[in-house]
Amino acid sequence: MKVGLEIHQRLLWKLFCSCNSEYDDQEFSIIRMLNISKSETGDIDLAAKMELEKGKKYIYVGNRQSCCLVELDEEPPHLPNPKALEAAVSIANRLNMYIPKHIRFMRKIVVDGSNTSGFQRTAIIGMDGHIQINGKKYNIDTLCLEEESADILEDNENYKTYHLNRLGIALLEISTSPNITNGEEAKQVAQYIGLLLRLSGYVARGIGSIRQDLNISVDQGNRVEIKGAQELEMIPIWIENERKRQEDLLRLLPEIENIPIEEFNPIDVTSIIKNSPKLTKFFSNDKVALLLRYPGYKGIFGRKIGLRRYGSEIADYARMAGVKGIIHSDEADQYNLEDLAKYINSDGWLLVIDGYEKAIKALKYAYQRSLIKNIPAETRRALKDGSTQFMRPLPGAARMYPETDIPIISTPNPIEIPDVDQTIEMLSKELNRELANRIIWNKRFYLYNELKSSIDPKILAITLEDTVTSIRRELGKEPEDHHIRFVLDLYKNKKITKRAIKEVLKAVIQNQDYSHLYRFDQNKLRELLKSYSKEELMKKYPINIEYEDLQLLK
Repeated sequence: MKVGLEIHQRLLWKLFCSCNSEYDDQEFSIIRMLNISKSETGDIDLAAKMELEKGKKYIYVGNRQSCCLVELDEEPPHLPNPKALEAAVSIANRLNMYIPKHIRFMRKIVVDGSNTSGFQRTAIIGMDGHIQINGKKYNIDTLCLEEESADILEDNENYKTYHLNRLGIALLEISTSPNITNGEEAKQVAQYIGLLLRLSGYVARGIGSIRQDLNISVDQGNRVEIKGAQELEMIPIWIENERKRQEDLLRLLPEIENIPIEEFNPIDVTSIIKNSPKLTKFFSNDKVALLLRYPGYKGIFGRKIGLRRYGSEIADYARMAGVKGIIHSDEADQYNLEDLAKYINSDGWLLVIDGYEKAIKALKYAYQRSLIKNIPAETRRALKDGSTQFMRPLPGAARMYPETDIPIISTPNPIEIPDVDQTIEMLSKELNRELANRIIWNKRFYLYNELKSSIDPKILAITLEDTVTSIRRELGKEPEDHHIRFVLDLYKNKKITKRAIKEVLKAVIQNQDYSHLYRFDQNKLRELLKSYSKEELMKKYPINIEYEDLQLLK
């Protein structure tokens, strides 16, 4: 198995204008339709052609703070943001990449309507780099600087709605070579590159600001791209399940290669199945039931392919026509259709119930997929259960063509940014090496850097590493950044003790009173010492007393 990663990381600025992406209210909307441009070779990209055939409208909403005429594709792009160029070049330099002397932007066709222009501007900033993790070298093929897509709000069979505030944010696309051999390696590489990006200081934070796509192939297979693999912990699971899916397909292919498939000839079986109790709810508004015969396919559509079935692989293609799915012969008993095989004289079949034109189109897509006698090169969507679902054919070179609105730009000089080893060495002077090696990977490492000048670094690191983890295990949720800042500010101002940090954090996120957790002042301690020894006080009130406070008392 070969695995490669594409890591997409948002930067802090829009790439071709100065709009602020933080505003998300809706002041206006526009409607567009998709058309196709030929590539510089004169070809039409297959993925774009299939998307066009869906006939969807695209609705874009936005406001005047987060987008302008550039995002609306009514004005040419401005020159690229200098800070975005600096960031891209500096990060490419840190990844040991060859950086060309000039930057030339290209247009890459986008097939899902997520760009108002129908294309994404992208430029290669670095090539042929590498990183090293645990003694193994991982090659970095390219680093590109491009535009982020619009944020999807709604998707149905007639239209998609996008918000324009995210469109045009500068985005880095970092692609590795396919020399990763398993899911755990892929997770480590993604973590390492993600950390390098965060250490640069150029990148955005928050949900969705970084995401991974996975490229996977097995021997005798084709490259399959898995989109939307955002959760690092799930990467090994998606990769392993995709390996199983492809290997299951390879085992199935020899069985179906010698079973002839009839020519495309849909049969109308509406009158036969319309009154089936489990299907009547699907027949409304002139819906019809159209069927394709697959003699000899008994048991084939129900065959396990990864976490799903071969019939699900076929149904994914049919859904491109806007239908909700298909019914196949190996699930006939679920719909009381066991006798249908006798009527059509075939033990295998595919069935679609919908409007006539849509049903025909769905069966054509399903039929085309059934003719593929290899592992299709395709783009798939990562699902929460660890499986994947077909989205569209894998785009090819025909989706690229020259950008005419942006001049060729001289590459700026890189700024030196820290790497992981340098940062750990620096942290080891503030902490011990064990804690330094842990905190650097913490998702809130930025909070450590923000607060360490005013909070004891060891207290801060232990809070972010151990205390937050302990609270998550106990309560099933963890404090947010503002909770942590608030409680550590109480500690800094000597309102609470270090032992109270965890308990106060728990109280704050549960909206509970925590006044009983405050640190005792000197007057309170003197009063208590009339009744208890210092040792007894520390045992009785460990949360409320700092040891050094007692030592100050005579």
